[in-house]
Amino acid sequence: MGIREEKVTLVNEIAEKLQNSKSTIITDYRGLTVAEVTELRAKLREAGVEFKVLKNTMTRRAADQVNLSEVNEFLTGPSAIAFSYDDVVAPAKILNDFAKAHKALELKAGIVEGKIIGQAEVTALAELPNREGLLSMLLSVLQAPMRNLAYAVSQIAEKQEA
Repeated sequence: MGIREEKVTLVNEIAEKLQNSKSTIITDYRGLTVAEVTELRAKLREAGVEFKVLKNTMTRRAADQVNLSEVNEFLTGPSAIAFSYDDVVAPAKILNDFAKAHKALELKAGIVEGKIIGQAEVTALAELPNREGLLSMLLSVLQAPMRNLAYAVSQIAEKQEA
């Protein structure tokens, strides 16, 4: 396989990742040590997030291919990209937490379910509770009326007994 075919294959792979991921976060990792990058990769892998260092030119071509050309403005300097195929919040949360502890890591932008978001929105996304947290919040909201009804019925029953 020639260099040209390899590049076309790589662009197609990146395009597929951009299209299939629910959440994609673009970072600048310049200044992180090898040990720090290894630690970050391990944390992301634990959450089922793929973290790749990709050439900006290849990523730009892939973004153009899947109609995400607006992301190209963020593909400058050394870029590493996190792809999450299941959890929308996980990569933003892990990368944001890591960036707080390691100032060298910079969050540039993201793509969430096909919508391009800036650095501020990536940070806001990171502050959201994860899926389990959202489900527990929903459950507590659903339980409140039942709890209140049960309390009211028990109060009526106590009154009837007295």
